[in-house]
Amino acid sequence: MVDAIVLLVVLVLIIFAVKGSIRHFRGEGPCCGGSVKKVEKRLSGVILGSKDILIEGMTCDNCASRVQNALNRIDGLSASVDLARNNAHIEFTHLISDDDVRAAIEKAGYKVIEIK
Repeated sequence: MVDAIVLLVVLVLIIFAVKGSIRHFRGEGPCCGGSVKKVEKRLSGVILGSKDILIEGMTCDNCASRVQNALNRIDGLSASVDLARNNAHIEFTHLISDDDVRAAIEKAGYKVIEIK
């Protein structure tokens, strides 16, 4: 009887673990340690230019939010991140070096593949 109870408890734990793993790989779970709200940022002033950045390592909406928030902390820059395309589109009101953009993304834990 005790063995059956222990087996049932282990089975239930395995079911929850598998369900959580499936959600994680679909990008539905909080894989990065919890939900992160995206910070929307509007620029005031004349937009001088824009760039697209190809990013590696984003696996869920939390990852995309982390990248967007890291970029939006840069003064004079507004970013929107597209998880499905693994890219970020940035607009800026004054010249911002690619090195500053790369540093912000890498500090958030992701890799910049290309800035164009």
